Amino acid sequence: MLYLLLLLSYLCGAIPFGLLFGRMKGVDVRQGGSGNIGATNVNRQLGKTMGLLTLLADVGKAVLPMFIVAAILADKPTASDWVTLCGAAAVFGHLFPVYLKFRGGKGVATAFGMLLYIKLPAALILALLFIGVVYLSGYVSAGSLTAAAMMPVVLSLAGADRLQVMVSFGLFLLIWIKHRQNVIRLFKGEEKSWKKPLTTTSTEERQE
Repeated sequence: MLYLLLLLSYLCGAIPFGLLFGRMKGVDVRQGGSGNIGATNVNRQLGKTMGLLTLLADVGKAVLPMFIVAAILADKPTASDWVTLCGAAAVFGHLFPVYLKFRGGKGVATAFGMLLYIKLPAALILALLFIGVVYLSGYVSAGSLTAAAMMPVVLSLAGADRLQVMVSFGLFLLIWIKHRQNVIRLFKGEEKSWKKPLTTTSTEERQE
C-alpha cells in the first residue's frame, strides 16, 4: 500500500492545472509566452486571477496528498518519512507529468507546497528570500534558483530530519536542471526582467 500512496501522490502532482485552466478559457498556454504550464505563464496569458488559481493549485497538489497520507499512516512509526516521500513524489509529478509525456513545469510552487507541510517556518523564510531576490534583481528565475539552492540549508537549520534534508537537496538539483535555460540567459544578460524590458532579443522567461 505504501508504494501505491507514492504512485497516487505522483499522479496528483502530475495534474497540469495551468493547462486545464487555460483550456477552460479556450487557450493552450503551451502555445504562448514561455510555453510553460506554471503560474507565471498562465498569469501572462490569462491574467492575475487565473495565474493565482494556478499557483494555489500547484501548491495544493503537494499539500493534499501529504495530508491524506499522514491521516492514513497516523499510527505508523515511519509515517513522517512516507509523508515526505509522497510530497517529493508530487513535486516529481509536476516536473515530469505522465499526462504530458513527462514535459512539465519547473517545480517551484509544488516544492513550496511540500515545504509548507513539513516545515512551515522554513517555507516562509524561503518565500521571503524568493521575494527579496526577485525585488532586488528583477528576475523571477533568480529568486526561484536562489530559494531552491537554499532549501537544504534552511530546512537543516529549522530542525528538519535527515530524510527531509536529503529530499530537498534532490529537488534543488531537479529544479536547477529544469531552469538550465534560465541560468544560461542570466549569464548572457538575456533573461526577461520585470523591472525593465530587454535590450537584446530573447525568448520569454520560462518560470514556474
